[in-house]
Amino acid sequence: MAYASPKQTIAVSAYVTNEMGEVLLVRTHWRSETWEMPGGNVEMGEPLDEAVCREVQEETGVTIRPIGVTGLYFNQTKATLGVVFRGEYIGGEITPQPEEILEARYIAISAGNIDQYITRPQQKSRTLDAIKATNFVPYETWEMKPNYQLKTRLAGKERK
Repeated sequence: MAYASPKQTIAVSAYVTNEMGEVLLVRTHWRSETWEMPGGNVEMGEPLDEAVCREVQEETGVTIRPIGVTGLYFNQTKATLGVVFRGEYIGGEITPQPEEILEARYIAISAGNIDQYITRPQQKSRTLDAIKATNFVPYETWEMKPNYQLKTRLAGKERK
């Protein structure tokens, strides 16, 4: 049997809060009934930490710094691995990308009110996991050539 290259997608999203603890969420044109963390698909060869920064910037106008990973989620039907990062706000004003994003804003969200905003179960579990996360999974990007060079390391520090 001949080897077939995997046909899977990696998507990233970010859990980002403002100084009041509100979470940055978006509503897209094709999922307008629910709010979700900003994010999207990783481009071929793109490091995940760079992809999440790019996606959040493109969708919301906000610049972030990834801290660590709060969860990994696999959609078997679409063969998509979702990686959720905890991101720290660096700068920028919310300016949603109109072609893709209907609305973007910070929302005071908790386990008690999440159903008012997030209607899709997979988005609820990802958001609740990110809310509850006190330690983050470390993340590294390596260049294998010429001599295994560490490009990025998110140490997975504890949240204060």
